[in-house]
Amino acid sequence: MRSVRSGGKGPQNGPNEDPNDGPKSPLAARLRPSQIAGFVGQQQLLAPGSALATALELGRPHSMILYGPPGSGKTTLARILAQRAASAYEELSAVAAGRPEIRAVLERAQHRRATSGQATVLFLDEIHRFNKVQQDALLPAVEDGLLTLIGATTENPAFEVIGALLSRVRVYALEALAPADIETILRRGAEELGADAAPEAIEFLASHSEGDARTALNALELAAQTAARNGDGHVDMERAQDALQRRAVLYDKQGDRHYDYISAWIKATRASDPDASLYYLAVMLEGGEDPRFIARRMVILASEDIGNADPAALPLATAAAAAVERVGLPEARYALAQAAIYLSLAPKSNAAGRALGAAQRHVREHGALPIRASLRIGPRPGVEAAEYDNPHSHPGHIGPQPVAPEALGGERFYAPDDAEAALAERLAAIRAARASTDTGTLAEQGQAGTDSSTSEQR
Repeated sequence: MRSVRSGGKGPQNGPNEDPNDGPKSPLAARLRPSQIAGFVGQQQLLAPGSALATALELGRPHSMILYGPPGSGKTTLARILAQRAASAYEELSAVAAGRPEIRAVLERAQHRRATSGQATVLFLDEIHRFNKVQQDALLPAVEDGLLTLIGATTENPAFEVIGALLSRVRVYALEALAPADIETILRRGAEELGADAAPEAIEFLASHSEGDARTALNALELAAQTAARNGDGHVDMERAQDALQRRAVLYDKQGDRHYDYISAWIKATRASDPDASLYYLAVMLEGGEDPRFIARRMVILASEDIGNADPAALPLATAAAAAVERVGLPEARYALAQAAIYLSLAPKSNAAGRALGAAQRHVREHGALPIRASLRIGPRPGVEAAEYDNPHSHPGHIGPQPVAPEALGGERFYAPDDAEAALAERLAAIRAARASTDTGTLAEQGQAGTDSSTSEQR
C-alpha cells in the first residue's frame, strides 16, 4: 500500500513516483504512462465529452469501478485520474488488505482534509475480493466525500459489489486491448529496452497476448533478456515464441490464408465433421482472426447449409455472435466452439437457398408479375375490386383463395429435401387442402396437416 501526493507533473514513466517503477522494476511498471496523452486504448470511454474524459480534463474524479480484463489499463487510469486531481493517492489490494488497513487510510484522509483540505483518492485493486463487511466500511467515507473510491475488478461488479456501494459509484467497462494497441505499447517497450525487435515478433506478441498489455510486455522483456545473454540483442520470432510459450501460426488475416481457412471451416462443418470444424476454428483463433468474422460465417452457415432441417441452428449461431460482441476473447471461444460442434452435427439442408435462387431466376427472366387484386393494400382506379379471404376464418387456418400471381401458374420453387421430412408432409397437406373445393375435406386435411407438423417437430 502506498500513500503519495500526486499533484503537479509526475515523471513520464509513472504518475505517482511508485517505488516499483525504477530501472530495476518490470518493464510494464516502467512503461506505465503518467499522462493521459500516453494512455493507449479504451477510446470508447475516453472520447471527448464523455464523463470519464470530462473528469480527467477538469481534474475532478468521481467514485467509480473500473471493470475489465487484466492488462487493460485499470491501474494506470486510476493513477492518472488521481494525479490530474492533485489528490493524495492511496492504493490497496483487496487480496492482502483488511479492516485495519481501511481504517488507517480513512484516518489519513481525515487528517488531510482537516489540516490542508486535500482530497484523497483510494485505488482498491481486486475490489471483488472484499467481503460485505469490508465493503460496508467504505460506505460512509464514499458517501460524504472523504474518499474518492476507484475500484478495479475483473469480475462483474453487479455480482461482486454490494448494492449500497454500487449505487454510489459509476461503473466503467474496459475492453481487452486490440492487437494494434498492444503493438504500439510493445514498440515503446522495445525502445525502452534498447532491443532490436523484428516487426513479425512484435505482431506475434500483440496478437497472442489476449488483449493483455502486461503479458505482452513481460514476454518482450524476457525475449530481450534472452537475446542480450546471447550477445546479439535481436528479438526474432523464435525468441518471441519461446518467451510467450506459444507457437506462431502461419496465418495471414488479410490474404489467402484468411479465406482458405474460413472456407475449410465452412466445408468441414457442412460435411458434419466436428473434429475438422474445431481444428480449423482453432487455427483461426490461434492466428489472431477476428472472432466477429468467424461468428458471422456461423450465422450464414446456419441458414445456408442447415436451414429448416434444424431451425434451432440459426438462433444458436446468432447467440454465439452476440456472445462474441458482449464477452470478447478469450472467453467467447467457448461459445464459438459450442456453435461449431452444434452446426457440424445438425442435419443439413440447402433447400431454402435453392428455393430462393429459383424464385430470383424466375423474376430475372420474367420480371415482377402483377399482384392479385385481393392482396393489394386497397382498391385501384379502373381495377375491379376483389375481397381478401383471410385464412384465419377457415378451419385449420388454411383457405382456398390463390395468393401467387395468376400468371405464375403452378410454378414451384421450394422442394423440401430428405432432412425436411416434417415440412414436406406439412406442405403436401396444405397444397391438397388449398386445392380442395369441398369445405369438409378442406377442414379435415388442413387440421391433419397442422397436427402432423406439430407432432413431427416435437
